[in-house]
Amino acid sequence: MRQLYPDGHQFKFGLASADEIAVFLADAAVAAGPAVMDVYEHGGNVWSKGDGSPVTLADQRAEAVICAKLARGVPTIPIIAEESTSSGKLAAVADRFLLVDPLDGTKEFIARNGEFTINVALIEQGAPIAGAVYAPALGRLWLGGQHAFVCEAKVGEGFPRREAWRPIKVRRAPSALVVLASRSHGDSQTEAFLARLPVGERQSKGSSLKFCVIAEGLADVYPRFGPTMEWDTAAGDAVLRAAGGAVLDSSGSPLAYGKAVDHLLNGAFVAWGDAETARSLTAL
Repeated sequence: MRQLYPDGHQFKFGLASADEIAVFLADAAVAAGPAVMDVYEHGGNVWSKGDGSPVTLADQRAEAVICAKLARGVPTIPIIAEESTSSGKLAAVADRFLLVDPLDGTKEFIARNGEFTINVALIEQGAPIAGAVYAPALGRLWLGGQHAFVCEAKVGEGFPRREAWRPIKVRRAPSALVVLASRSHGDSQTEAFLARLPVGERQSKGSSLKFCVIAEGLADVYPRFGPTMEWDTAAGDAVLRAAGGAVLDSSGSPLAYGKAVDHLLNGAFVAWGDAETARSLTAL
């Protein structure tokens, strides 16, 4: 298995572009693919956290792989990861920190539909400046920094070579919008919001794949009124922003990160492909 950043390699963030940072983060996400797929294919324990949400052995194994790799590569940058934070570790919010969701879409993982992802992002001054979303069961990787890309990335084959990457961009909104909704979550606020839009088609997608589908120009809007955590959204948000889209909160401002006072809990947001459409329809 070819590793882009082998163990012991220290990554020079201060000298790197946002695209280079995204590649570094993507390499960590891809490295966790085998740990996740081993549990997916052979089974493992599933239990509930204190908030009632499910967690699996894959979550824990993937987080260990990613955090160890990030800590070796950038030892001075704090890492906030879902499982360690949920277990009581204090979230080290700073001007610059890393956010890790080792298995986004645990319900999709348990349902065995393949729509789960591994998410890694860098936050600077409250914004996701680089991120990677890896869907190991689908063999697809999205990364975003200054630009956004997608590529095939099969588990166990290492990091995909540069010539395999395809640049992606959001599309201009059509007259009838394609809306993405969570397969695992739904609420009356979402329905009321969508009732005000020219919706032509609704699709269900799990995990942070929704951000990536919009980034590829295959859909237009993803509203989310139910609770999410910052690690759920940061990597997909980074990919979508790099592709020309926007993720806006209830005030119409870009979704902010590092909300320590809210324990990294997101409020309502809408992910848009077409920024012009977003400006005209941002009232939540």
